[in-house]
Amino acid sequence: MSDEKKIILTAEGLKKLEDELEDLKVVRRKDVAAKIKEARGQGDLSENAEYDAAKEEQAEIEARIVTIENMLRNAQVIDDEDRNSGLVSLGSKIRVYDEEFEEEEEYTLVGSAEADPFDGKISNESPIGAALIGHAAGDTIEVETPNGISRIKILDIE
Repeated sequence: MSDEKKIILTAEGLKKLEDELEDLKVVRRKDVAAKIKEARGQGDLSENAEYDAAKEEQAEIEARIVTIENMLRNAQVIDDEDRNSGLVSLGSKIRVYDEEFEEEEEYTLVGSAEADPFDGKISNESPIGAALIGHAAGDTIEVETPNGISRIKILDIE
């Protein structure tokens, strides 16, 4: 087990996973069991699309439960007190200026399990996330992205 990769999470991300796991185990399992029972009552299972769909949903739920349990078992929660104030680190909220696109953006630096670029959460393993770590407000960094080199100025860190 020591070879397994640590899953880095914020306290918010940990809570979200725990809530999802609880919902899957308590609510979704019960719902899909009821669907399977109802589909079985319809007779011949070999040509029963509702039964097949319910069994597939059950498999997806069970797979997600296993995935979340493994993530939680290997979770390392970012402690706000461990962050080095003034420098970008995991859990930091960073306001930057992208010189190429001439626009400000705001990111929260999280582990890859929580990354959601559409919600402004970037992974510490992404090119921009990795380049930001350890820098201070006022620093300008160059990041190699799939579209070439980008210059980003760090405006503020929370």
